[in-house]
Amino acid sequence: MEAHPTKVLINAYNDREMTESQKTGSFTLPVNPEQYAQKFEIKYDAKVAPGNQGVEEKFTSSAPEELKLDFIFDGTDSIFGYVHAGKSVPQQIQEFKEVVYDLSGEIHQPRYLKVIGLGITFPSVLKNLDITYTLFKTDGTPLRAKISATFLNFKEVKRRVAEEGKNSPNLTHFRQIKEGDTLPLMVFNIYKDPKYYLEVAKANGLTNFRRLNAGDQIRFPPFKSDNV
Repeated sequence: MEAHPTKVLINAYNDREMTESQKTGSFTLPVNPEQYAQKFEIKYDAKVAPGNQGVEEKFTSSAPEELKLDFIFDGTDSIFGYVHAGKSVPQQIQEFKEVVYDLSGEIHQPRYLKVIGLGITFPSVLKNLDITYTLFKTDGTPLRAKISATFLNFKEVKRRVAEEGKNSPNLTHFRQIKEGDTLPLMVFNIYKDPKYYLEVAKANGLTNFRRLNAGDQIRFPPFKSDNV
């Protein structure tokens, strides 16, 4: 389990797996956000059935989770325990952008990030960064800035597919039988249509599809379903 630091830490990596050997830098937020926001979104394909005024909502996908952090950069040296004391606000912002925003010359895109702290570990990429300057010296140099950074959850593709177990009828799936499972119900959960249970039984060499052994694994081959 990854330890959570006292202050929010953002690590940057050049590889999708975010391995330590590919770590390119890190940035500690000078003060922790008083709050943070998470956004979850489910996407549907809204279609109106012929002869029906109602809209049929069909699930298409779950959008990646978003994490929004709001915090400040300060250059007044008046905040006790401020991590970047002695550095100007422009310098702090530049160092922050070098980690989360600037392009990596090796991968030709912004780096993959891991936000650690506040009880969470959030693998991500930066989605957007808003900076509002609120306090200035007499010469116009900013003394304080409000930062709003939104991070888009990122998981290495193999891990994401394994965790989500997407039920596409055009892909081969493997499921482990649990106590109480029936083949027609398992087939329905994969293809949204139970009519393929005989084909699945044949593909797995099952002579009696009503008799499933808990712990065994069943292969569900790709079929084209009219309902999907």
